[in-house]
Amino acid sequence: MKPLIVLLTSFVLLIFAIKMVRKEYDFALSARIAMSIMLLFTAIGHFAFTQGMSMMIPKFIPYKESLIYLTGIFEIVLAVGLLIPKLKVLTGWALIIFLLFLLPANIYASVNHVNYQKGTFDGPGITYLLFRIPLQILFIVWVYVSTIKIRL
Repeated sequence: MKPLIVLLTSFVLLIFAIKMVRKEYDFALSARIAMSIMLLFTAIGHFAFTQGMSMMIPKFIPYKESLIYLTGIFEIVLAVGLLIPKLKVLTGWALIIFLLFLLPANIYASVNHVNYQKGTFDGPGITYLLFRIPLQILFIVWVYVSTIKIRL
């Protein structure tokens, strides 16, 4: 829920900030910057909640904590890439693929009731997917529209 709030709040503020500076609306740029802000926000979680996030990864995958750090760094790289005009399309595709790869970890975490912030197994469970899957789809569509397909 917090990443969605960060994304939407940033987007709304950026629409008006860019309008004030450029004298015109640029929804795609506002959307990319907002997604960058959200990615930086979520990347912080990879470093603040490393142990809990490593619980979201199935047991058969080794080096869980290293993987959490790497994905946090990758989110930062993606956040920067969205802001570089020549890289926005490539970054958009990379981010969509990344978001698709995250979905199994979210499903695993839900099935196992992982609470990544506490590092416990008392999370919301499978009902979390009723929110998370549509959220993941929203993120994918958001990235596609603002970087690849449509110019708003």
